[in-house]
Amino acid sequence: MSYVIALAGKGGVGKTTTAALIVKYLLKNRKTPILAVDADPNSNFSESIGIDIEDTIGGALADFLRDRCEIPSGMTKQSYLELKLHQILKETKDIDMLVMGTPEGPGCYCAANSMLKSYFDDLAKNYNYVVVDNEAGMEHFSRKTNTQIDLLIICSNYSLKGIKTAKRLSDLVNDLGLDVNKRFLLVNQTPEQMDKNILEEIERSGLPLMGNVIADNLIEEYEISGKPLTDLPENSKAYQNIELFLKKYL
Repeated sequence: MSYVIALAGKGGVGKTTTAALIVKYLLKNRKTPILAVDADPNSNFSESIGIDIEDTIGGALADFLRDRCEIPSGMTKQSYLELKLHQILKETKDIDMLVMGTPEGPGCYCAANSMLKSYFDDLAKNYNYVVVDNEAGMEHFSRKTNTQIDLLIICSNYSLKGIKTAKRLSDLVNDLGLDVNKRFLLVNQTPEQMDKNILEEIERSGLPLMGNVIADNLIEEYEISGKPLTDLPENSKAYQNIELFLKKYL
């Protein structure tokens, strides 16, 4: 049975960086195979872990709706869609990658999304870990999967507003009825010692704190140069923080 780690948070709070560092930890500790899922239309998760992507689930679903009248005889709609989806699955030695892409265009996607849920849940069983980089509210992901989330990490930047937003996102997860086993708040790009006002806001949020990730210039250097964050040296402050948390909670 796979262990599903999901990341949530508004744009610019280090969500994708955190997802990439989690993948780095899993690779280092040979917790493979891994399925990486980019469920944020504005994300670049694939670039952060050094995988080139050509097609997306959104594109495959659009093709399916366009071509469903031309499905070969003897092939069901479900098997045809699964074939399309498997063709876009990017496979590498230890990590496979799926990118959901932009939300759907015109047309009814209800039946296709139902088939996708079945495909995704069956696919996930083939991996030890699934790491999902979500859009802020996770609606895009929840429409397409029935997957239980074992560990949900809600990311915030180092601000009072960011902590309050993280609390609202946690409430939205409840409203969506997502099946979450454990959830934590992670505060990114912090100083060595967090301000007492931030700590008080975290306490008011009611979200259990996984920890804080200290600001790390190496992250910015790698992103500017286009290097995957999975290649960060192990003396990276940010990676060391993530490693410490995952050893405790995985």
